[in-house]
Amino acid sequence: MPTTMEIVATVLFATAIIHTFSVPVFARLANKGGPHAGLWHMLSEVEAVFGVWAFILMVFITVFIGVDKAIEYMDSRNFTEPAFVFAIMVVAASRPILEMVSKLVKLIAAILPLRNEYAMFFVTMSVVPLFGSLITEPAAMTLAALLLRDQYFKRSGRAGFKYLTLGVLFVNISIGGVLTSYAAPPVLMVAQTFNWDTAFMASTFGWRAAVAVIINAALLTFISRAALAEAPESIPQETQTKKRLDVPVTVMMIHLVFLLGIVLSAHHTAIFLGMLMMFVGYATAYNKYQNPLMIREGLMVGFFLAGLVVLGGLQKWWLQDLLGGMSPMALFVGSTALTAITDNAALTYLGSLVEGTSDVWRYMLVAGAVTGGGLTVIANAPNPAGFSILKGTFPDGAISPLRLLLSAAVPTLIAAVMFLLPV
Repeated sequence: MPTTMEIVATVLFATAIIHTFSVPVFARLANKGGPHAGLWHMLSEVEAVFGVWAFILMVFITVFIGVDKAIEYMDSRNFTEPAFVFAIMVVAASRPILEMVSKLVKLIAAILPLRNEYAMFFVTMSVVPLFGSLITEPAAMTLAALLLRDQYFKRSGRAGFKYLTLGVLFVNISIGGVLTSYAAPPVLMVAQTFNWDTAFMASTFGWRAAVAVIINAALLTFISRAALAEAPESIPQETQTKKRLDVPVTVMMIHLVFLLGIVLSAHHTAIFLGMLMMFVGYATAYNKYQNPLMIREGLMVGFFLAGLVVLGGLQKWWLQDLLGGMSPMALFVGSTALTAITDNAALTYLGSLVEGTSDVWRYMLVAGAVTGGGLTVIANAPNPAGFSILKGTFPDGAISPLRLLLSAAVPTLIAAVMFLLPV
């Protein structure tokens, strides 16, 4: 039987999910002004949703169950992932890293037999998500979202184009990190338990994911030809308007070292946060080569994920039994659907606790979790980062979760077909 704390946490978790789908309503109320505009604006911030409801949960536990129980529960939570996403987002969004990736995207695009504006977009939507298998999904999401924002979204008033692009981006990032065993959060949570190394991931999941990413990006590029023709290729707008000095190669390399250092220390909070502090100091010392660091956005994304950790930690009582009772095919469909309303890393972790599972069952669990990672903002840990970077370019400064769900449906289906090919 679930405890009172678990029941309340599940009710608040469901409320938070409803809240995420209600964000556009609060955004419109905020834009109307009035005495409560500030409150509506706070409630329209998707990044704050789970953090706010997690805070309410902790207040409930403190008042009705006891301070000791609240402290005990918080001490049992692992906040490494929220802290890591914050750190990697700040470094990956720095101007030297962004310009280095932009140059690489242009270099690869020049090789393709396509018009340059189409080739640039295709590479951004395919190669950058696949880079997530090397530099982690949150870093790839940050870079891809910044490139899209500055080179396309700010120059286009087509909301349909933006939603389709966002849907494909979220799906491609979710599946693009499975070529290795450390870059995708849902894979990382089970790799050691299931004895999956990078060679296994590349041969079992990786090629399927790569094909799906390329198909999704190619279809989107074809469909978006008219919108892309309106968005001329250029360097990021922020770099243009500030007319800052060119970033030296040495500065780019030092930033890359910081980025790789944080990636390699992803499991060790004290190390990667220490490296982040050193990075902030270095960026301040060479401010002439920087844009403002993405501290606020990174903190908001970290707050969102931390709230998900607090609320999600008390869903085991119903979620684990549900997963354990499914056949492999039902598990694939179920985990794809459940990922839309839970974090896919939490989902695979709970599945890894089920005893006596077969290799096929394990494959279906993870394949379904990464397939559904683009359906909602809460489905995959990097999604809030992309959401935070891109939302200001959408009408009312908010992204409709329902339109995102619909936009991600086709690329999700393509990913599902690839992962369901005979193992």
